[in-house]
Amino acid sequence: MSRRLTVTLVAAASILALGLSGCTAANDTAAPVDAAASGSFPVTIEHAFGETTIDSQPARVVAWGWGSADDAIALGVIPVAIPFQSYGGDENGVLPWIGEALQGEKMPLVLPDTQEPPYEDIAAAAPDVILAAYSGITEQEYDLLSKIAPVVAYPGDAWATPWRDLIEITGTALGKTDEATALLASIDTEIADQAAAHPEFAGKTIALTSDSAGTFYVYKKHDPRVDFTLDLGFVSAPAVDELATDEASFYYTLSYEQLDQLGSDLLVNFGSTPEESDAFLAASYAQAMPQVQAGTVASPVGAAFIASVSPPTGLSLSWGLKDYVALLAAAVE
Repeated sequence: MSRRLTVTLVAAASILALGLSGCTAANDTAAPVDAAASGSFPVTIEHAFGETTIDSQPARVVAWGWGSADDAIALGVIPVAIPFQSYGGDENGVLPWIGEALQGEKMPLVLPDTQEPPYEDIAAAAPDVILAAYSGITEQEYDLLSKIAPVVAYPGDAWATPWRDLIEITGTALGKTDEATALLASIDTEIADQAAAHPEFAGKTIALTSDSAGTFYVYKKHDPRVDFTLDLGFVSAPAVDELATDEASFYYTLSYEQLDQLGSDLLVNFGSTPEESDAFLAASYAQAMPQVQAGTVASPVGAAFIASVSPPTGLSLSWGLKDYVALLAAAVE
């Protein structure tokens, strides 16, 4: 999921000019910000590229990457620009839970579907802050974006910010710390209620995987989709750690010849389409897995459904939680 950047000096100069000129925004109406917000300013947020100070409460917010737009909206701040989401989004790149949350509101500018940040479009939105705390921006991209507005980057590894931390970071950046605390408490209550309704989950070992384009992925405990699934009462299967490599912080790949070693009480295998999911279950290498033999496989299918829980956000977790839990319960039974 790494994102690469090649920018000419001419382009960089253009970006700097846009950032310093106080350019006219494509969306002239900024989201209203509560003057009695719970946070105080200035605030300084540490991240992988150093630290960012936000001098005053942002009124114009641009989100980049995953989750920041969702969390800002869940905290009552509508960004002026959000990223195009090709996975799970509609033809306009808008995720269903964002569309539902903003029903009756003016939709933010949806940024172009590009690998690297679309600097000119972001600068044209005249942001007070750029939220990219769950993204893959490089240090060079961070530096270029910082010429436009303060940038909140990820605290550790790219694409690996825990979903709870992302809500807290977003709340701090927007002066919505109390609101972030309340949102987390509400989500934790939802998860706890689901766990209480399904005591059969308690202590069951689980492994979360996907099989795509000839590569089998296993998600580590650091992955946000695993993190909240364990909160439902499951425990990570010992085999997940025993077979792990250091390819990335949140997943590793496993050869098909080793799949029979990935034992667990429950296997959750994500498939973008029913055909992809069925092809996995029918494959000879899958048939060698104890979970497939026992019928204890949960198969979340569909881009939007998968996106809602992998990883979850302040908006998406509630949107997909009940259906996700229902799949897990059926597989456990």
